[in-house]
Amino acid sequence: MTAHDTPIRVDHVGIAVTDVETAEPFLQALGCEKLTDETVEDRFRWAYYRLGDASRLELIEPVAEDTFLTDFLDRNGPGLHHVTLEVADIDAVVAALEESGFRVVDRAEFDTWTEAFVSPSNPTGALFQLMEYDDDYHDGRGPAEDVYVNGHRLGE
Repeated sequence: MTAHDTPIRVDHVGIAVTDVETAEPFLQALGCEKLTDETVEDRFRWAYYRLGDASRLELIEPVAEDTFLTDFLDRNGPGLHHVTLEVADIDAVVAALEESGFRVVDRAEFDTWTEAFVSPSNPTGALFQLMEYDDDYHDGRGPAEDVYVNGHRLGE
């Protein structure tokens, strides 16, 4: 099995729901603080929450009729959708996973981050999202304390 030396941590857990407003009171009862609520490309809505000083939860709701989320909810109902891991070097982590025989899918580079997904066909059955944030990721998204676990991205 191949290993890597790059720092890695859980950034957040994504939970698929049919309606953020219906699920949000549960997170509020746990003590979650809402940090952001956005719609992406008229496909899905995500609301991001902080729980304590280093835990993050994300509710994701489909807003279009035919998306990856509607398919997921039709098959599974509401529940765990993905676990996002922040990585300091996405190339190193992807290489280690692929060298160990695990399938990495849907890699994409954006203006301020790079992401890749590890297929849920891995032995955990969970979909993992790998995220490497660029230096300017938090610009326009609010204070670093609200954007990153412990207020800073890995490698800073």
